[in-house]
Amino acid sequence: MAWKKHEVFETRTVALTTGILVVVAIGGIVEIAPLFSIENTIERVEGVRPYSPLELAGRDVYVREGCYVCHSQQIRTFRDEVERYGHFSLAAESMYDHPFQWGSKRTGPDLARVGGKYSNEWHVAHLVDPRSVVPESIMPPYAFLLDNDLDAVAYRANLETNRTVGVPYTDEMIEQAAFDMRQQAAPEGDWAAVQERYPKAVVGDLDGQPGRLTEMDALVAYLQILGRMVDFTEVDPEALRQH
Repeated sequence: MAWKKHEVFETRTVALTTGILVVVAIGGIVEIAPLFSIENTIERVEGVRPYSPLELAGRDVYVREGCYVCHSQQIRTFRDEVERYGHFSLAAESMYDHPFQWGSKRTGPDLARVGGKYSNEWHVAHLVDPRSVVPESIMPPYAFLLDNDLDAVAYRANLETNRTVGVPYTDEMIEQAAFDMRQQAAPEGDWAAVQERYPKAVVGDLDGQPGRLTEMDALVAYLQILGRMVDFTEVDPEALRQH
């Protein structure tokens, strides 16, 4: 009978193994083959752009100091997370991160929407002495960032490297990297030029030290852009409560 034909697989190891490999291969091809016909699996979202040179430098400081060990940047689609942190994270928001900073550890709060939540001065005070603004904080101080100057000229190479892995930095962005880096943190810089290339970039004296370009400037610039590229103001609150 037809239903007994499966016995050939149950009684012969080689036949069973071959059958498994064939089924897995077919399933894999069905799932993987369509991906070769599309350029990117991430749906593009309006507003998402590459980091400005100063923001990118701040992100490097963030990674170097291990901030991701205590802070995630991924708001899940759960009601409690959305109500506490804001709109759930979109894959497109991390499409230019190498590597992404989603994380799962939250010794400190999630930072996916921290941009614009506090002033530049608050961030500097918090990084210099966390307990001066959050008494219960267990975060270590990062005051030394105020003393570490950035080499704006050398940072052009970082943009070139990111372009090789798919970040769409233009020739103009790379050519103007040092200029944009200095002007974004200058008290009276050419902010219009910076924001034309990098919309919504936070500009001005970020670390309270006019005339100096420091790692503190960079880290504050990075923190202040997190969650601000995409405009979520028109999102229906009811849609969020359904998750």
